[in-house]
Amino acid sequence: EFDLLHYMLQNPSRAVSRKELLDRVWGYDRYPTTRTVDFHVLSLRRTIETKGQKPRHLLTVQGVGYRFEP
Repeated sequence: EFDLLHYMLQNPSRAVSRKELLDRVWGYDRYPTTRTVDFHVLSLRRTIETKGQKPRHLLTVQGVGYRFEP
């Protein structure tokens, strides 16, 4: 989670694809599934977002991936 957050903080307000996250954060050469990214994003959201509210910082970008808004 820390590595994911670190990468997202380095790329604020930019939509980052799941493929890019798999490559840059986890170093995957092959992309068997994007669920790895989704699972870690969900876990990170539980840590940084306010419980019971819509995410304000780690946002889903439909058809692309995720975006971090400071």
